[in-house]
Amino acid sequence: MNVQRFVPAGSAYPEQVSFDRFELGEILSVYGRFVAAGLWRDYGISCLKDRAVFAIFRRAAENPLYRVEKIPALRGKQGLYALFGPEGQVLKRGATLKGVLAPLERKLLHALD
Repeated sequence: MNVQRFVPAGSAYPEQVSFDRFELGEILSVYGRFVAAGLWRDYGISCLKDRAVFAIFRRAAENPLYRVEKIPALRGKQGLYALFGPEGQVLKRGATLKGVLAPLERKLLHALD
């Protein structure tokens, strides 16, 4: 017996943008080094309809220090990924996640000196 599911066009589950396993691996690699250095303590992940956000916090009760966002609508224009600062300013945009995370890598090197 075959069972077929009927999914209406206006489904209750809207599509969401999310980070894949490899993207999270790259982000968490940088995040883990900052945690080991004692600079960051918490993070949050949001999967929204138009973007995925990885927010980095110094303490849980604060505004995020940095936000790494994946915005598919900007893939062809400014790049799929963006790094935002604490005031919402765009620090870096690009097509590769490694390039967007480069300013954070430099900050870690300066913090450890």
